[in-house]
Amino acid sequence: MVSSKPACFGPSHHHSGVSCIEEFVTDDSVIEVPQNYVISDQESPISDATILATIPTIDMRQLVLINQSANNDELEKLHSTCKEWGIFQLVNHGVSSALLDKVKQELEDFFKLPLEEKMRYKVRPGDVEGYGTVVKSQDQKLDWGNRFFMFTNPRRKPHLFPELPTSLRSNTLETYMLELQRIARTLLGLMGKLLKMKMEEMEKLFEDGLQSLRMTHYPPCPKPELVIGLRPHSDGSGITILHQVGGVQGLQIKKDGAWFPVMFDHGAFVVNVGDILEILSDGLYKSIEHKVTVNPENERISIAMFFMPKLEAEIGPVTAMRDPQKPPSYGKIGMEKFVEKYFAHNLNGKTPFERMKT
Repeated sequence: MVSSKPACFGPSHHHSGVSCIEEFVTDDSVIEVPQNYVISDQESPISDATILATIPTIDMRQLVLINQSANNDELEKLHSTCKEWGIFQLVNHGVSSALLDKVKQELEDFFKLPLEEKMRYKVRPGDVEGYGTVVKSQDQKLDWGNRFFMFTNPRRKPHLFPELPTSLRSNTLETYMLELQRIARTLLGLMGKLLKMKMEEMEKLFEDGLQSLRMTHYPPCPKPELVIGLRPHSDGSGITILHQVGGVQGLQIKKDGAWFPVMFDHGAFVVNVGDILEILSDGLYKSIEHKVTVNPENERISIAMFFMPKLEAEIGPVTAMRDPQKPPSYGKIGMEKFVEKYFAHNLNGKTPFERMKT
């Protein structure tokens, strides 16, 4: 059943312009889907979960060993995967299962907090960081998910990260973020090598760069075909590292013009090539268009980290990727302008990014 009532707000936040789902999703199943959440023009996946896209697997341990051996098969696999898929699952990444278990427990505990407590972190007017989804207009269609987004480097908002529950912030997230920074540094360095960049070029670009974190809770919905957890988009990052908490799937990717549900191994990270790497490689590497669907019975929780160059940087196709016989596909753009453009639009496939082509 569909309800025509507007997007819900916490009782004391009606004018805050921040939506939440908790008001009508309780321990009992939700009876109605508010009209603001009904997405009528969704493209269906190519199959009803019978044919799943098997995304390539990259072995981090093998990548690290490459420098100590003549075998570069895994590096070549990384290169072809970034060109043909723009997404892969990363195994043997060195992050302990004990830490991932802690992340799972702490995120589940955080999203179980009372709404009033979580709204302490709500997105403030004119901002993009915090808890909830910014509602810009009455007829805006909303994603079926509760999310907390924040920049974690180089600066952190004093009312966000430092105010998170200590067990989540100090014992878990700090360690988790350091581990993912290690992984991102290694992957970006190797990708720079594959793109024939000078050794220090990629490092200099991303050193002390913008880093952000998005924690998302997708409640179950009895009419999942009416809603979307996260609408189609590509990431405005260099790379994104996603950890799916628990075993509930929901990620779909667009490949060869069709949508495919994706399955990946428990304990593996999913790494997305972002728009910035597509620009640096002048279109050789592809940022993957993806979306999240909702489960009718089970909640899904994920945590994504986004790695971008520093705000003062200028990005454009690297010298080695330019073809002297034709103009580059992308021009140069300052990171500050790029970030501003990315957050100026609601997610809409790769359309905003395609507009940046020369």
